[in-house]
Amino acid sequence: MSELFIKNLHVSVEGKEILKGVDLTVKQGEIHAIMGPNGTGKSTLAYTLMGHPRYEVTEGEVGFKGQNVLELEADERSRLGLFLAFQYPVAIPGVSVANFLRTALNARRRAVNPEDNGVPIPEFRRMLKEEMGLLKMDPNFAGRYLNDGFSGGEKKRAEILQMATLKPEIAILDETDSGLDIDALRIVADGVNALTGPELGMLVITHYQRLLNYIKPHFVHIMLNGRIVESGGPDLALNLEQHGYDWVREKYENGVAV
Repeated sequence: MSELFIKNLHVSVEGKEILKGVDLTVKQGEIHAIMGPNGTGKSTLAYTLMGHPRYEVTEGEVGFKGQNVLELEADERSRLGLFLAFQYPVAIPGVSVANFLRTALNARRRAVNPEDNGVPIPEFRRMLKEEMGLLKMDPNFAGRYLNDGFSGGEKKRAEILQMATLKPEIAILDETDSGLDIDALRIVADGVNALTGPELGMLVITHYQRLLNYIKPHFVHIMLNGRIVESGGPDLALNLEQHGYDWVREKYENGVAV
């Protein structure tokens, strides 16, 4: 069973320290949720784990499958089994969802075997049809240009389809619920739940309890001022829904977690 471990991670952006010592371990088959106020470092953690060049790691370790993740480029991290679903997916006019996914899948195969000719088109079509059926998606979606003119819900479903196709071992969902109405949220959550299982670990980053009404985490963590300051089960998220973050600030801002 693979696990992603993060130890004493410090990250700066343009000289300003954002993460100030994050410790966390996510194993395959586990669902972890990270909650916290705006500006506390949740998305910084997500982008750092996937190797965004804007985020400078100044201290700490990130390990996965016996490798130092911090030494790898973003594509190498992806091929290793990590995946990031973006909060704001980028539109790529002229590139269909199907072509994008087949290109990504073939790049992974060729990284393992440079002589690989790629997945045959009929096989890919069968696979994509199965995945879209699992996610209850209209087959016509595959022919549309990636995120071009998509609604917020369609963009997030496209991210989940990428996850289904690439089959990572650890997936990071960066505020997947952002900008979604309740119907779109339910559809996206159903897609995520269809993929959960012993082979996939998830790190779900969110502001709100409402997403966790549909995606049931095993562990909930509260991030404040660049650190994880509280960890518990699903009841911790319910507590935040009822009482907000003030009690966390009062408990930790006097020197414990700043």
